[in-house]
Amino acid sequence: MEFRFTEAQKRLRKEVSEFCEEPRTQEILKELEAEGELYNAHSWELYKKMAKRGWLGMQWPKEYGGQGLSFEETAIFNETTAYYRIPMMGYALTSIIGNALIHFGSEEHKKEYVSRMAAGEILFCLLYSEANAGSDLASMQTRAVEDEGDYVINGTKIFTSLGHISHYGFLAARTDPDVPKHKGISLFIVPMDTPGISINPMLTMGEGRVNEIAFEDVRVPQKNMVGEKNKGWRLLNKALAVERSGLGFVAGAQRGFEDILNYVREKGLGKDPVIRQKLARLATEIEVAHLLAWRVVSLQSKGLVPDSEASMSKLYGTELIQRVANTGMEIMGLSGLLKGNSKWAPLEGKMESAYRSSRFVTIAAGTSEIMRLIISFRGLGLMPAYMM
Repeated sequence: MEFRFTEAQKRLRKEVSEFCEEPRTQEILKELEAEGELYNAHSWELYKKMAKRGWLGMQWPKEYGGQGLSFEETAIFNETTAYYRIPMMGYALTSIIGNALIHFGSEEHKKEYVSRMAAGEILFCLLYSEANAGSDLASMQTRAVEDEGDYVINGTKIFTSLGHISHYGFLAARTDPDVPKHKGISLFIVPMDTPGISINPMLTMGEGRVNEIAFEDVRVPQKNMVGEKNKGWRLLNKALAVERSGLGFVAGAQRGFEDILNYVREKGLGKDPVIRQKLARLATEIEVAHLLAWRVVSLQSKGLVPDSEASMSKLYGTELIQRVANTGMEIMGLSGLLKGNSKWAPLEGKMESAYRSSRFVTIAAGTSEIMRLIISFRGLGLMPAYMM
């Protein structure tokens, strides 16, 4: 794996960094931060500015609004925006679903949706998890039944990020209940204003919002199915492997670590041997996480699907985010519990917010326990007991 960046890639990182440092960008961040957690926030202003620069779907083919760039350029963009704490949930969803449509969607899907996603005109949400089928996603019970040229959908999805502002949903539903659970799933594009859809907020520990989305006799045309009927599990897993590359988590951990380091220097705590050991350990772990994440990018750039490798990166990166937040709180003591609206809060309350938000990242997009199962099964060839 080659770690040297080209001159063009260095220019891209500089351009993205300058965008993130612009006064208006920083104003928007403060506005969103005042409203609550940044992780699940979305700014249409920033989103459209990114689209205008061609940053949405950078690696997509040019005929669908992309730039035809490599996974490396996309990774640089993801890493840089994460370091500057730009809210990128909308971009992440666009990337996951756009990639899925490019690889598995019909030509009509690509022309109708992908180009509009690249232009920043529409937003998708992921309709995967259910109350009894989050980590064990294949146990989903939402049904899609054929009826007179349509599919009629009934069921409930939960933990849906940006579902309340999205134009479309990318839905996984059971289309055959009489086959093994991994073989009866299909994927659909669902307009979120379709009659029969109700959206209810779910507030997270980090003060952000996800949603419960209920479907009652929701009708979508057959042409909205993505890929083959009953073969959506493979497509779904490929989409999740892209989501789990982990670079955003590493960049977030790096920024949090730098904040703690600056605090330690300011307060003159650098001579404490316990604090020095804690920081040295984090610095080493960040380097490990960085290597794991860029390994995933390297595999993607070769056209490979990094199932176990992406899970390794996601597992290590998200748990590292928690270790950084935990260490920051330990060093700051009781004052670290103060929120950003207190003048006494260290680092303007960023570590307190990070501590709460870090609980979410080891659950979203696959829990740490499921990541370990994927690594053991797909990476090490160890069959789980329940599948024997």
